[in-house]
Amino acid sequence: MTDFLMRLLAGTALLFLVLLLAMLYDGVDRVAHARMQRRMGPPFLQPFYDVMKLFVKENIVPRRAVAWVFNTAPWLAVTAVLMVFLYVPMGSMPAIMSTGGDVILIVYLFALSAVAMVAGGFASGSPYSNIGAQREMVLMMSYEVPLAIVVTSLAYFAYRNGIPGEPFSLATFVAMPIWGVANWMGILGLVALLVALMAVVPAEVGKVPMDIAEAKTEILEGLISEYSGRNLAMFKLTFALRNSAMCAVVVSLFFPWNIGAFLGLSGGALLLADFVFFWVKVLLLQVFGVTVIRTAFGRFKIWQASQFYWVQVGGLALAGMILLSLDVLV
Repeated sequence: MTDFLMRLLAGTALLFLVLLLAMLYDGVDRVAHARMQRRMGPPFLQPFYDVMKLFVKENIVPRRAVAWVFNTAPWLAVTAVLMVFLYVPMGSMPAIMSTGGDVILIVYLFALSAVAMVAGGFASGSPYSNIGAQREMVLMMSYEVPLAIVVTSLAYFAYRNGIPGEPFSLATFVAMPIWGVANWMGILGLVALLVALMAVVPAEVGKVPMDIAEAKTEILEGLISEYSGRNLAMFKLTFALRNSAMCAVVVSLFFPWNIGAFLGLSGGALLLADFVFFWVKVLLLQVFGVTVIRTAFGRFKIWQASQFYWVQVGGLALAGMILLSLDVLV
């Protein structure tokens, strides 16, 4: 019982902190995006202002909407993505909740969050939301394939090389970085998988060039066009959290190194230093993997995005899987 209460308190505190960091990072993303376009942009705290304003606004449910689905979808979406952080080790701190299949569960939680948004779009009764939901479904069916290839390839590589721990657990990759286990062929494979996974990030978090389901200039925010008040605030939180959560997973898989031991720290100072360093890595990955990409590229059409993930990204992921397999066999 004591262990349960400790986990409950630690998890609640962590999720509250993660929520604040995700919104702050969303503000950094917006400011950096504006600076790259030579604009002033909003203040860093603009996401906080937006959410606080929306929480005091009225929730409006369209007459044609399926009310219970329409109102449940935002809360389910944000809850699913918040759960991801409970399975991610942060620096030297182990995950609050950990199983032998963390990575598989995380993929399902991301999918559940996206499915909740799709359900909310279909339930709104709006033609714009309907189109956005259809686009999101097509996009999910496209990027889930290379994502699954990356996850299974890394797990297979960890298992065949005898890395201690469960092959589908994030703690396994954090305890022993896979870069030090691979030979030159395996390193090429890991680079290919990393590039493929980073290509999935914009679609997973709904950012340009893969913000096809929202597409403000085409379908007027698509999925969320009929949402307002607290429901819209929850979707805004979902988008910010998905961004940080996806980058946190990439950091745990490919960049798990810590800094506390290098600085000669121990005890609480070690945990704090590694925790801060973890979130610095997440921020850097978010800026270079999301902000720079959405500034440099325009929005894809849905058929272009689907082809991109099925052919180019899927092919790159397969190439990485083959190279890793050859590294193990040879």
